[in-house]
Amino acid sequence: MEHIKIVCENCKSELFVDWGTRLKDVAKMIATPERKEPWLAAYVNNSIRELDYRICEPVTVKFIDITHFEGMRVYQRTLFITLHKAVHDLYPDNRFRIKHSLSKGFYCELEGIAPTEEVATKIRARVDELIAQNIPIVRNKMLKDEALEIYRQLGFEDKIAIINSRPHLYVTVYRLADMAGYFYGALAPSTGLIHLYDFRPYGEGFHITCPRRTEPSMLENVVPQQKMYEVFSEYKDWVDIIGVSNVGPLNQMISDGKSTGLIQVAEALHEKKISKIADTIAEAHAERGVRMVLIAGPSSSGKTTFCKRLGIGLGVLGFHPQSISLDDYFVDRTKTPRDESGDYDFEALEAIDLALFNDHLRRLFAGEAVVLPRYNFITGLREWHEKPLQLDDRSILLVEGIHGLNPRLTDGVADNLKFKVYISALTSISMDDLSRISTTDNRLLRRMIRDHATRGCDATATLQRWASVRKGEDKHIFPYQENADVMFNSSLFYEIPVLKAYALPLLHSVPDTVEEYAEAHRLFKFLDNFLPISPEDIPPTSILREFVGGSSFKY
Repeated sequence: MEHIKIVCENCKSELFVDWGTRLKDVAKMIATPERKEPWLAAYVNNSIRELDYRICEPVTVKFIDITHFEGMRVYQRTLFITLHKAVHDLYPDNRFRIKHSLSKGFYCELEGIAPTEEVATKIRARVDELIAQNIPIVRNKMLKDEALEIYRQLGFEDKIAIINSRPHLYVTVYRLADMAGYFYGALAPSTGLIHLYDFRPYGEGFHITCPRRTEPSMLENVVPQQKMYEVFSEYKDWVDIIGVSNVGPLNQMISDGKSTGLIQVAEALHEKKISKIADTIAEAHAERGVRMVLIAGPSSSGKTTFCKRLGIGLGVLGFHPQSISLDDYFVDRTKTPRDESGDYDFEALEAIDLALFNDHLRRLFAGEAVVLPRYNFITGLREWHEKPLQLDDRSILLVEGIHGLNPRLTDGVADNLKFKVYISALTSISMDDLSRISTTDNRLLRRMIRDHATRGCDATATLQRWASVRKGEDKHIFPYQENADVMFNSSLFYEIPVLKAYALPLLHSVPDTVEEYAEAHRLFKFLDNFLPISPEDIPPTSILREFVGGSSFKY
């Protein structure tokens, strides 16, 4: 029997295993009594693999559990297919759809079934049975026609649509007993590795709660997010009406030459929403004297372009909008606070020169002319605009930045003068009924493309910083989002097919010798599900132009 040397990063040692040894057997070899969380999957040469993967050549292996970002995704996917199996057993004629993230969990719907506690209890009981049975989840690669037949027998039109839209001879199918699913990421080897979850009625559907990544013995707190729920619900209705709720139908419309119409409808919806927000601000100005609009949201949500388009909408109504970016109030890079890892924490409120910003606000509202700063992202140093800014009686000051909804940012400004807008790319379409498209992935693709084009960062650097960015968002942005007067969804249901052409070369540039290759590879596989759309029909005022270039706005 041939022996193969592997390097195991978890135990920092070399091991020798037989040819064809499965990862799960290697996991047993390195098991220790003090390990609390089970391994869910592993990186093999920085590519994610299920634990049934066989080792046939020398490799480097890193096992991951639920405390790892990708380990949490593996846990969630495993829970989703187990839930789908439970729902299909109980309600085989009703379509089950996991729609989007919400309230520290996931919102889903069971069409034709009222979301009652009685229904939730039945589903939880069946999920618990499946977990107790520790049923294997098997990954099979098969001919496309074989997979289509399996999905036809189950009545899964969503999966048939996405497979038919992808030009591949073979596809991957995951089997859980008589249930089959399609995923673009790894799953755990069996249902028994789901140790904690909850499933409760929420709005018109149900809420799935997972464990905390940092404290896996505890469930995430369900944070009320009524405004976020309403925004998602509105866009869900839109994509259902247009017929692009999943990637399969979207690809079909692209294949049929209808991408121009998709772009026009999506952009018209944005224009309508921005105009409505401008009208609402005008009403607030008349009723309570609003002078400042605070526009906040996570990274790459399109705040800058939204701010400029909102300014046009306010100008149509007779106002004189003036804009300020909080990014220009960054302290010099060497003065930026650092996180617990010693890295610059650009998401911290203290990365903003609060004293200077509030002094400028005070002087502007007093009618003074103020010379504003301009931050140079290449040098990490503050520069200054040549022309001072001065407000008049019809001026509305638009302030955009990730901290806009944090009360500490503008604690010296009376509340009646402020109007708050939260903006994020709340992805409205799904891969299929079971595989949602992460809003975070949407924003990461935007940021990667923009960072490469305008901030001198390659894809590896963007991926390297992304975990810190997300951590900062959880701490500094998301807790304040429900404080907004209005929310705006900046996602465009045609955008990922456009971003694909820009992102693929950047992802290809990430070497497989670095940890970031794992995320690059995952995103590459994700984008493989989309047919491309040319950017030529995107209007120059589109939010997407902020990331792919060609905007008529100056940034």
